[in-house]
Order: sequence, then C-alpha cells, then structure tokens
Amino acid sequence: MVSAQTHAPVDYLLHLADNALVLGQRNAEWCGHGPVLEEDLALANNSLDLLGQARMLYQHAATLINEDADLTQRFQHLQGARTDGRVTEDTLAYFRDSADFRNLTLLELPHSGPLASTAAGDRDYATTITRNFLYSALMVLIWDRLQVSADAHLAAIAAKSLKEVRYHLRHASDWLVRFGDGTDESHERAQAALNHLLPYCQEFWIGSEAETQAVQTGTGVEMVALQSDWDALVDDTLQEAKLKRPAVQGYVPQGKLGVHSEHMGFLLAEMQSLARAHPQALW
Repeated sequence: MVSAQTHAPVDYLLHLADNALVLGQRNAEWCGHGPVLEEDLALANNSLDLLGQARMLYQHAATLINEDADLTQRFQHLQGARTDGRVTEDTLAYFRDSADFRNLTLLELPHSGPLASTAAGDRDYATTITRNFLYSALMVLIWDRLQVSADAHLAAIAAKSLKEVRYHLRHASDWLVRFGDGTDESHERAQAALNHLLPYCQEFWIGSEAETQAVQTGTGVEMVALQSDWDALVDDTLQEAKLKRPAVQGYVPQGKLGVHSEHMGFLLAEMQSLARAHPQALW
C-alpha cells in the first residue's frame, strides 16, 4: 500500500513543468501579433494557464529538492540558487541549461510551419493551433489520471490543470475544424501543419526513466496506455475538420531525455536572459 507521504520523482515533476513552461513561452510569442484581438487575448490566457501549471510543479519540485540532501547537492550549482543553497521555482525555470530540460520536442518548435514563408509574417497560426490541439489532447488524459496520483500535491495540481486544459483543447479543436473545413488555403495550411507536427508526437509514447519510476510508485501515468484514447480523440476531430492523418515514421524525438532541437537554445536565451543577468535580484 502506498504511503500517504509518497511523492512523485522530481524528474517527473520537472518533465511536466518544463512542458508547460516551454509551450507557455511559445504561445506568449503571439502577444501583440494575434490574427485578431480575441485570439491575441485567448493565447495570452492560454500562456498564463500554462505558466501557472509550471509554477505549481516547480514549487513542488523545489520543496522536494530542498528536503533531500542528495537532490540538494545535485541542484546547488545552479546560479539562481539562494545564498543558503536552496532552490526555488525561478532557479529551476531560469538557471538550468538546455540539456537539463525534459520537455517534449514538439513544444519547443517555432511557429513557422512549412507554409510560414507564404504568410504575412514569420508565424503560421495553423501551426500554433495544431500543436496546441495535439498537446492538449494528451494533457486532458494525463491530468485526468493524475487526479488519483499517490502524490496528493500532484493530484491537486492535476485537478486544477484539467479544468484549464479542457478549455485549451476546446479552443484548439474549434479552430482546427474551422481551418480544415474552411477555405482551400486554410485547409492546406492546417493539413501542412499536421503533416509537420504529428511525427513529433511519437515521443509521447516512449517512456523515460522518470516516467517509469512514477508509474512504479503510483504517482505517474503509463504513457503507452493512453495512446488508443489519444488516437480516438485526435481522429474524431480530424474527421470533423476533413483533415487526413499522415503516416508517421522515422526518427523519434528525445526532448524528454534532454536531447533537444536547435530551437531550444534560442528559446531559453530569450526567456532566461534577464534572470541570468541579475541572478540574485528579487522581483
């Protein structure tokens, strides 16, 4: 029987937190650039939700790190650690390097999909919407199951996050259907974005050591067990959107193992620059 004091592995919490932080950072890039004012605000709210999820997870991870001597030693070298050596949510978000992040590769990719060069700017909204749809469809399943995690703190985070991600999924699904079943150009852009992004979703189902440990302790989710539900959810929306699911094969990304695309370093450089320039500042 699992103890009431059971906690999820720190690396599992960091994986979930990194996912939320990186996608939140990407979606925030639309602030002031949205195709219409309503969508500008919608993605800003989406980003705030993701940032809130990341903060809760980083705070939980930081507490566990500071209570464990071995974990404290592992993270104490980070520049943003407090003078007493304790880490905080800011330490984990702003002072880890690219190889230390465990987010899915899908989430760090820029918004410039395969048809961005024919758009008015360097962002392709169909790419953004398609990514949000694919990821939110996954997180609806993950947060739902984590509500019964043996880690009570993580279960509470999951219950709150599930309400938010259900809205994210509804928003992305509605737009994907609108694109796919719209004009010839909107359909072409949505199909191109799907073709571009779906291969990265293979990483969802390849387990990491942290995920395996979380499953063994009753604190995490067996990813491969979600695949059929995710497939059904995705296929239903694609059918309504009149989009074709492409065949997927080839290289499987390994972002959650710390092997990232060339885009990750640029994203972190922009996100972390201020905090690294003033590591002991209080905000």
